[in-house]
Amino acid sequence: MADDLVSILSSELPGVVRWAGAVARQLRRHDIAIGGKASGYAATDALTLADLSIQELLVAALRDMGPRMRECRMEAEETSGDLGRFAADGEWVLAMDPIDGTREYRDRTGNGYSVMVHLRSAADVVYSLVYLPEVGPHGTWVETRADGVAVGADDHDREARVVLDRLPRYRTPPARHQRILVEGFLRHERERAASVTAAGLQGLLDPELEGSLFPLLASGEIAGALCHTPNVYDFPVAIQIARALGGDAVWAHDRRRVDFRTIWRDERSGMLRLPGIIACAVDREVLTTLASVARDWSGERYDASDP
Repeated sequence: MADDLVSILSSELPGVVRWAGAVARQLRRHDIAIGGKASGYAATDALTLADLSIQELLVAALRDMGPRMRECRMEAEETSGDLGRFAADGEWVLAMDPIDGTREYRDRTGNGYSVMVHLRSAADVVYSLVYLPEVGPHGTWVETRADGVAVGADDHDREARVVLDRLPRYRTPPARHQRILVEGFLRHERERAASVTAAGLQGLLDPELEGSLFPLLASGEIAGALCHTPNVYDFPVAIQIARALGGDAVWAHDRRRVDFRTIWRDERSGMLRLPGIIACAVDREVLTTLASVARDWSGERYDASDP
């Protein structure tokens, strides 16, 4: 059962993630861009010293939470940290994105980057924690558990867990909008977003979001996302948020509920990804529309003409 793992994470992880956010804020003041990824797509290839440093911190903290945590497999976007201390196989997976939104973080074009960790099985995500260090005076939280989604401002006068316990926790979206993030279609994103808009929704590209997907989805400011072959480090968090608020995530081509039994390694980006096109929404009618729009689109991430 995952109850013990969720209990450990919900108790100990918030303080660690808050520390990681403080490190991210400090490192961002310096020239920390590095090479290392070469898929040919700028958003995917962005990498900084902060990604590596914060992953090192998170992996060490999870390792030191005890033997039960080390029985989990680890899926981390970067290679830093004591990854060998975790299980090579097993039912539960810890996954992390040390800096989600690295390109924005590196280029200092916005403050919507985040630090995130989640716990999942092959069937579903059972716990996730997202911290946005520079959204609001002290940062912003999004925590998703079986009892709903907590979203709101941090307060450095209180312990991180205390702050989270005082935040409103939602089981249905507190607001309802028709905006949909369209992402991962590489050179075809504008065309795909236009198709979503033509279906009666509002297709948006990532730069048009004006913030991070996760708090926007949790607060109902975004209705969902239509993503091509998303990675397994951040997108499962969106899936959990949608499901916690009464929605779901399905593969567009057959409307089958998304699970994590089939994952492929994208050698160009060095990332693990889910296959195909995934529709994710907090509203099931919106979900049906998204799946219908994308049903016949190609699920291949790269065109034959790509280098």
